[in-house]
Amino acid sequence: MIQDIAPHILHNQYRDIQPHDNDSVFCFFNEKLLLKQEGNTVMFPEVSDLKSCKEELIYLFSIDEEHLFLCMEETEIPGFEYEDFRKIRRMSPEPRETAYALFTAYHLAVWYRDSRYCGRCGKKTIHSSTERAMVCPDCGNVIYPRINPAVIVGVINKDRLLITKYARGYGGSALVAGFTEIGETFEETVAREVQEETGLSVRNIRYYKSQPWGPAADILAGYYCEVDGNEEITIDASELKTAQWVKREDIVLQDNDWSLTNEMMKVFKEGKI
Repeated sequence: MIQDIAPHILHNQYRDIQPHDNDSVFCFFNEKLLLKQEGNTVMFPEVSDLKSCKEELIYLFSIDEEHLFLCMEETEIPGFEYEDFRKIRRMSPEPRETAYALFTAYHLAVWYRDSRYCGRCGKKTIHSSTERAMVCPDCGNVIYPRINPAVIVGVINKDRLLITKYARGYGGSALVAGFTEIGETFEETVAREVQEETGLSVRNIRYYKSQPWGPAADILAGYYCEVDGNEEITIDASELKTAQWVKREDIVLQDNDWSLTNEMMKVFKEGKI
């Protein structure tokens, strides 16, 4: 999956680290990212390349001993161009630790962008000097990074798995998925989302594995379960284009092995579940 970058390590704790000339910078502006591309390999500017925004750089995290920073002002650097983030996702950039860093940086960039003003009193916020947070100097409101809990569900019917395709967005094979509501457990989310999207009831809900997914600011919890009773599918056309029972050997996996969804389909296809 995207987070499987061993032997590399992502150090995501907040630290008061000042940028040096050879540190890499993710320059996000209007859902676009400044980069240089060679095939599937992407390269990002270094601090020394920047002519502006050096004073506004935000420390994001480190991969091994490499420190990465964020710039949220539009900037021009010879040889680098802004590319739409969705296009970058589709090209499956390499190496994997770069892709994971990119997804995580996007998660933080969106949060920083949306937290510039206090949601309580409307005043401009400032960066905390001790933790990953934005602070309102007027009313004292502290804003922490937002993480959206969601589930991915492998619904099993004997030797078949429920495979879906979304009504919009990603067009490949997928599983039932959805966000957890306030006051709801993950297991309740599983049952509700399957019922809402496909009309099916489920039983024997059990946890499999989790995954951070920066493009949607998610923490995904993967679950398997069995269909309970009637196996006739009634899709919610506002959410799904298709939903069908697919035999193990006929499951078509996604184009890369980044997602928890793909791993769960693969595990079932190989008879390990």
